[in-house]
Amino acid sequence: MFSSARSSLTAIAKRQFASPRTRNASSLADTLSTLKGEHFMTIDQLTNDELKGLLNLSQKYKDIYSDKSNPNPKPLDGDSVSMIFQKRSTRTRVSTETGMALLGGHALFLGPSDIQLGVNESMRDTASVLARFNSLVLARVFSHSDIEELAKYSTVPIINALSDLHHPLQTLADIMALQQHFGADLEGKTLAWVGDGNNVLHDLMLGCAKMGMSVNIATPTGYEPNAEILEKTKQLAAENGGVISTTTVAADAVKGADVVVTDTWVSMGQEEEYAKRVKDFDGYQVNNDLMGKANPGAVFLHCLPRHPEEVTDEVIYSDQSLVFSEAENRMWTVMAVMAAQLGKVE
Repeated sequence: MFSSARSSLTAIAKRQFASPRTRNASSLADTLSTLKGEHFMTIDQLTNDELKGLLNLSQKYKDIYSDKSNPNPKPLDGDSVSMIFQKRSTRTRVSTETGMALLGGHALFLGPSDIQLGVNESMRDTASVLARFNSLVLARVFSHSDIEELAKYSTVPIINALSDLHHPLQTLADIMALQQHFGADLEGKTLAWVGDGNNVLHDLMLGCAKMGMSVNIATPTGYEPNAEILEKTKQLAAENGGVISTTTVAADAVKGADVVVTDTWVSMGQEEEYAKRVKDFDGYQVNNDLMGKANPGAVFLHCLPRHPEEVTDEVIYSDQSLVFSEAENRMWTVMAVMAAQLGKVE
């Protein structure tokens, strides 16, 4: 589940829930009521029911707000979110600002020139001040310790919009895209990750495991995912009927996969490593040949922005690609998270 903003001045709350497989919420609002006032830090903080509830609410919002023929509800009228960006992002900024406006609220962008976390003002003071102005604080940061410190001192819910360890909002958008293509039940599907064992992979493999999917991970030697998060993913997979496997051979991971995913090989802040990383990832480009080793009807995901060394035009612009639905879903899913955190799910 989310970690608590209400008690975070002393510690990030940890609560135990009954097995999500035995929980029978009477409605979507009931299912997500446990998330009111909570921080959103990682996907594995959610129970299985909460994860599925957020995905259901995201699809509900897409259905409602895509229909321009009727007045749209404004459940977050009077609410606001501060958006702290240490790292730039087209999709995160546009999806959050637009989504908050659709819900009737206001979003405020704070870039590096507006706010320097822990530099001119302590993290604790920043969290305390923003919490007095805003209903929510979304932060896209370099270090996961920064998002944890914000959550520790904020009295309003924090949203982790990306850190060096986790990217839970992206996982919601990815899984939503897969549900839109394959149907709500993803149990038994296999996802292949081909590339860097990074923050995007961390939450995606956790989320897939919770959905009953298997995950095949191919990374070059030295680019493996975080060992602790990988072990946690294996435990979740065992609980939900999936299997997690690792390899250094891209073709081996893709064999038998229903979904093929990659991400940038060179993240922001790693530009000086570009030449080395491109060399290390030789053979990891997702192209027609690699996609041909996956199951018939396999689809492709990439969280964007993409570079040609990672995936060819023939794949990303093909009928197999769900990339742009995936990008659109960033808005519907952040809308669901914000509404759930504020306890205003209608």
